[in-house]
Amino acid sequence: MKNEEYSQSKLNRVKRGAVRATYEKEKINNILDAGFLCYVGYIYEGKPITIPMAYARKDNKIYIHGSTGNRMLLSILESKETSITVMHLDGLVLARSGLHHSVNYRSVTLFGGLKKVEKDEEKTEVLRWIVDQMIPNHWDSLRPMYKKELDRTLVVEFTINTGSAKIRDVGVNDEPEDYDLDIWAGIVPIKQVAEYPIADKGKPEKMKIPDHILDYYKGNQ
Repeated sequence: MKNEEYSQSKLNRVKRGAVRATYEKEKINNILDAGFLCYVGYIYEGKPITIPMAYARKDNKIYIHGSTGNRMLLSILESKETSITVMHLDGLVLARSGLHHSVNYRSVTLFGGLKKVEKDEEKTEVLRWIVDQMIPNHWDSLRPMYKKELDRTLVVEFTINTGSAKIRDVGVNDEPEDYDLDIWAGIVPIKQVAEYPIADKGKPEKMKIPDHILDYYKGNQ
């Protein structure tokens, strides 16, 4: 049985390096779930801008948040659509010539529509998802949200209408005549790692680090 895919169109079709493209929803979701930072594009006063945002994914929805005066969130809500990109750098590909240097990566580009999350209980649940996408099981260790905090927070739901992923996970691709040169070539693997947690000043300095935070540290060394 074929995996479910996003249909291809001029909007989401990968043209350059098409052999590295995938439209499979499961592979795209796996790339999304491996991170918690996305890049959101918008137009503000006629100028294109892209900024990073924390996010959470649930089914075919991406959730982001900011202050009620956040110009990016207000702009994309007004336009009713945007594009979101997520990318993970996996390695530096060092070739025998400068032209053939590259990187190994996993990237996703999404296109979709937007709506504002209105109800306090729904906003709270989304914020739980965002925090837990960053550090699993962290939300339940925190104090409850104040009403005034929710009132100052704008939460946006982005529905994925279509998307595509592009993945490079191979070695050096040099010119045939260059392989006999006395030049080192290869891959430098890259990964994001967690270092040992540092307590905030005050009571946390005397407290045991929660198990779920240590689990995250150990799982991301």
